[in-house]
Amino acid sequence: MKKSAVKCIGVLTSGGDAPGMNAAIRAVVRASMHMGIKCLGIRRGFNGLINADIIPMDFVQTSGLIGRGGTALYTARSDEFRTPEGRQKAANTCKLFGLEGIVGIGGDGTYRGLLEFSNEQGVAVVGVPGTIDNDIACTEYTIGYDTACNTALEAIDRLKDTMQSHERCSVVEVMGRHAGHLALYVGMACGATSVLIPEKEIDFERDVVEPIRAARLAGRTHFMVIVAEGVGSSYGSSYDIANKIKEYTGLDPRVTVLGHVQRGGSPTARDRMEATYMGYNAVELLAQGKTNRVVAMQKGTYVDYDINEALAMKKGIDERVYTVLRALIGAEENHSF
Repeated sequence: MKKSAVKCIGVLTSGGDAPGMNAAIRAVVRASMHMGIKCLGIRRGFNGLINADIIPMDFVQTSGLIGRGGTALYTARSDEFRTPEGRQKAANTCKLFGLEGIVGIGGDGTYRGLLEFSNEQGVAVVGVPGTIDNDIACTEYTIGYDTACNTALEAIDRLKDTMQSHERCSVVEVMGRHAGHLALYVGMACGATSVLIPEKEIDFERDVVEPIRAARLAGRTHFMVIVAEGVGSSYGSSYDIANKIKEYTGLDPRVTVLGHVQRGGSPTARDRMEATYMGYNAVELLAQGKTNRVVAMQKGTYVDYDINEALAMKKGIDERVYTVLRALIGAEENHSF
């Protein structure tokens, strides 16, 4: 085996937690051991790096970790790390423990923190995409997305059972920050009457009222409206949307905000696999002497990008999925007249 460019690395999780982060941690630790690299766990994100909250990691610590939700290393946002003084404390921690490289699992904010730290202090860094929002531009897939979609879908299927019994309209808000990937995917999978996402301008009559009317004329008595949380910044909350539905249709909608339940639970097989491959690839990059890289997936293949390049990319929704969704909603409308 070729000698590694680093002898000791750390792994941390930062930002919002996502199912599959533990699988990625496990992969980083075990890949390091396989490559003859010592691996330490950094708890509570960049705060842990500042405060030397460091633990040893090996086969024992990672046993059974692949199927656990959340993150065993905990996660936190760090205002102190945004300051030069905070990053200097983090650098001192790296010197104390002999850390030559860091794998950071998280989103764009994690990448920015890693990049600034590496540029200032010369520590090698690699980012791994972990967020249920699937909104990181450089990669087609982020760890946690599949589990969050399935969690939301299970909740919506259960909700449909009770709402159908009362012949009601459901307005369900799913997470996603400023992106609509989760809402679009879930809306397609549950056969929603309407899906509202921040990437598309909303015409309330066209996008909400007409599909509900068409569905009612087609004989349906229950209507499912999926709303991405990012819609609220430009169109009002899900409760505002529900009130508007009542105003336009006379229906009495019920609002369900799924919230953080979407972040929890045991990761799906896909999230475990993607996290494992990405964690392994991150260690491989550090072992090769590379830095300021982000592990990503493009066209089903694992690749890596310079962090600057990755952060400069823009990601839109899958237009094909949106087109199919609109067509299937429209099919019901066409059938009813």
